[in-house]
Amino acid sequence: MRVYKFGGASVKDAAGVRNLERIVRLAINDNKTDGLMVVVSAMGKTTNALERVVEFLDAGKEEQALQQWVDIIDYHVAIMKELGLTPGTDIRLQGEIPFDPTLSHDENYDQVVSLGEIMSTQIIAVYLLKQGLSVEWWNMPKLLRTDDTWREAKVDNETSAAVIRAGWERTNRPQIVIAQGFIGGTKDGRRTTLGREGSDYTAALIGNYLDAQSVTIWKDVPGILNADPRIEPNTVLIPSLRYQDAVELSYSGAQIIHPKTIRPLENKQIPLFVKPFGDPQASGSKIAPDGVGPIDVPVYIWRKNQILITMRAKDFAFVLEESLSEIFDIIHRNRLKVSLIQSSAVTISVCVDNTRFVPAAIEELKEHFNVSYNDRLSLLTIRGTTPDILNRAKDGKTIMLSQTTRRTARLVVKE
Repeated sequence: MRVYKFGGASVKDAAGVRNLERIVRLAINDNKTDGLMVVVSAMGKTTNALERVVEFLDAGKEEQALQQWVDIIDYHVAIMKELGLTPGTDIRLQGEIPFDPTLSHDENYDQVVSLGEIMSTQIIAVYLLKQGLSVEWWNMPKLLRTDDTWREAKVDNETSAAVIRAGWERTNRPQIVIAQGFIGGTKDGRRTTLGREGSDYTAALIGNYLDAQSVTIWKDVPGILNADPRIEPNTVLIPSLRYQDAVELSYSGAQIIHPKTIRPLENKQIPLFVKPFGDPQASGSKIAPDGVGPIDVPVYIWRKNQILITMRAKDFAFVLEESLSEIFDIIHRNRLKVSLIQSSAVTISVCVDNTRFVPAAIEELKEHFNVSYNDRLSLLTIRGTTPDILNRAKDGKTIMLSQTTRRTARLVVKE
């Protein structure tokens, strides 16, 4: 069997859904395919729009929240009508916003934002059925079991694998299963999310559970490029990578692959393909364990919205020797994502994603250390650097911190 994952950009409109159908038919008509699991994200920018609904309701702005909600429903209804589906008959979309003011912000976030994937997969499943394909819709909050770490739920792999395998291996299963990425559910039935861009991770987990022949992520780019084409004009396709290279690129901030995606595939030696949904016959990029050499072109990765936090011991003690575990306990407890670490005898600096958790972490760090920070930063990682490449990268930029190893340079840059 194969796993296909389609992101929001690939199903942002009716044309995108029809293109998904074309790609799925190509796979089903291939005699080598024994079933297809199709994992789908929310359509277009729906996740962002649903996040605004939660923000408005948290702020008591019910009228703005309702208007945003209506706009979301209207967007999906318009796609349905263009696909020839009848709202209320073929598909009944969620009527009310599932927001409970007695719950925490993060729990409400998961209950509301998870609806994007529910709606997109319902529309796609019904459309494919009406096109004569053998299709079944799976409700992943009932199948992918997680804990209740809202917004970054941890998956119970043993329970999830058993349930998903049982569903897949039953005798009356159709050729195609449509499932949501990004979302799961607790044992008492509450929806959870796996972190932004978690649909890739869902596809990898399913591939692992079902011993897939391969997992393919369909994107709006030719494959994995050596730089973001929105920033660097002369990009080059990387046709093949090792698992290790993919992990390093994703950890450095490459947006093409979710950082958690590789491990479930590497554990079963399952190849991952990244292919353009606009040209399904193109080769794209392949991430695999065998027959792949090192990347032979420089790779530029920008990680935006960073903050550089520097800690100095109040009594001039040796921070690295005496306080490292304390610092990283605070960082872990406050759910910060560390991008870079640099230390001296009396200071430690960490570059982290500038999320909503940062202010609380800084306040806690201030209880133990003298803390300073710089925000509005980006982290540029260059793999395969040379002195000339590094000099060009630094030209005209304000560099707050730099690290250089044999082949990799990392620059914290003022935006």
